[in-house]
Amino acid sequence: MNMSIAEIEKHLKTLRLHGMNTTLQTRLVQANQGASFIEVFACLVQDELDCRNSRFIETRFKASGLKEQLTLTEFDWGFNPKLPKKEIYELVSGKFIRDGHDALLIGSPGTGKSHIAKTIAHAAIQTGYKVVYREAHTFFEDLFEATQLKRRKKVNKLFSEADLLVIDDLFLRKKVPEQAADDLLDIILNRYSSRKATTITSNRPLEDWGKLLRDNAASSAILDRLLHRGILLKFEGKSYRLKEASTRLGKNKRKSSG
Repeated sequence: MNMSIAEIEKHLKTLRLHGMNTTLQTRLVQANQGASFIEVFACLVQDELDCRNSRFIETRFKASGLKEQLTLTEFDWGFNPKLPKKEIYELVSGKFIRDGHDALLIGSPGTGKSHIAKTIAHAAIQTGYKVVYREAHTFFEDLFEATQLKRRKKVNKLFSEADLLVIDDLFLRKKVPEQAADDLLDIILNRYSSRKATTITSNRPLEDWGKLLRDNAASSAILDRLLHRGILLKFEGKSYRLKEASTRLGKNKRKSSG
């Protein structure tokens, strides 16, 4: 049975073989240049696999809540040389996710905690993990809203069952919701029992968590689970944000004086 190229492309589209359809013309050129049938067919199969993997990663990225696709390439290690570089690279490798461990990134504002947390999350998505990223205030808002709309079970499942949960900037806002301690404890207990990895960043030292949550017992239980199979990294140094602001102001000043 003979088919025109247009007919083949139409059938590939019907079969949702978008990767093959996209590269078909290129593979025909390859065949005309002497490549064997098995070589060309193998390339088409790989094209389809690559396309599906790309769509899979894109879907998981959109579902994660991340807005940026950060990596360590653009991270300025020289600005804060005391950062735990070896341990950070280890976290980005994703081994702690496979092991069901946790990571606490604690330190002053602007020292790179959020950048590293987002980099870890992005790398995990690229590897194929299901990731949920939330800034802390959004995390608590999602739980409150779910309770009001009677969707709490669904949101608890989302936060509890993701391969990696990232809660960014915990206690950036000193006042947390009244039920924050119970909400956070529920999720951490669920994740601890099922050995799911959690990463939390905060600019507040661990000894302040009980006061900020207004529940010392819950705070102790949360930290006990996070640290039992987890790693604590301290971020010290100058603020990247202040550095960027200073550079920007300097450029504006030179432009205005010029």
